[in-house]
Amino acid sequence: MVFVWGLNYSLMKQAFQQVPFMAFNALRFTVASVVFAAGIAATRWRVRRQTGPVDRTFYTVEPPTRRDWIDFVWLGLVGHCGYQLCWAGALTMTSASNGALIIGATPIVVTTASALLGHERISPRHWLGIAISLLGIYFVVGYGATSEGSSVKGDLLMVLAVGCWAVYTLGGSRLMARHSPLYVTGMTIVIGTVAYVLIALPSLLQVEWHEVDSRLWALLFFVAIFPVNIAYIVWHSAVHRLGAARTSIYSNLVPIVAIGFAAAWLREPLTWRKALGVGAVLAGVALTRLVSPSPPVAIEE
Repeated sequence: MVFVWGLNYSLMKQAFQQVPFMAFNALRFTVASVVFAAGIAATRWRVRRQTGPVDRTFYTVEPPTRRDWIDFVWLGLVGHCGYQLCWAGALTMTSASNGALIIGATPIVVTTASALLGHERISPRHWLGIAISLLGIYFVVGYGATSEGSSVKGDLLMVLAVGCWAVYTLGGSRLMARHSPLYVTGMTIVIGTVAYVLIALPSLLQVEWHEVDSRLWALLFFVAIFPVNIAYIVWHSAVHRLGAARTSIYSNLVPIVAIGFAAAWLREPLTWRKALGVGAVLAGVALTRLVSPSPPVAIEE
């Protein structure tokens, strides 16, 4: 998941140079939604025919309640439509390195909110690791925000994306206790995609799709299936098994992969501040893994 999401920043910036980000992202999530819907349908068909065991990651036993549907709708609007509007829009105004490093601040937001809500108990060492990682992010985005292509507006929009993803991660915990990661991810993405496509419709109609290069179509399917279909399932499965705080710390590794690809592929400068920031991020992640986390607090219905 870390590798795919890190690569995704450079791939998306390259795509946005050829097609407006709203149009490209709308098609990307349309493809991902179709794959998720097909996966949910195929799993149900397999269970009905009893052709083999189905993992809890893929099959939902409990039928959705009215409360579940309300959660599906608002999580889809915030965690997919809202997040993608902020994330993709920010990526057109800031560098891939800066964008990835700001998203790396997600654990701070998720862990703080999770602890305040009483969902998880966070050890002092875990807090220290997060603080060191945040310091590493500051070295690039704050003190050293001079990378080519960066802008204050883009960075602030990416910060808003962090908030959307944190709300989505924590808000999905109750649904994860009742439904499979495939079902929760698929339903919320389909709902979020419908809203996103409606907003992006003017941009979609302006593109001369018959003139789009075949390589861009291949890129479209890659960034739909791997960063969305596969990585999102991994993320939700980890939240379900490890807890939101412990899972979110892995997003601190995404900027390291993203910076490497951005430097090699997009020729974004790799400064000493970025290197220092990456070192701090790695040290923070390592510190959180030196001690076994406290078990997640049970979430009441």
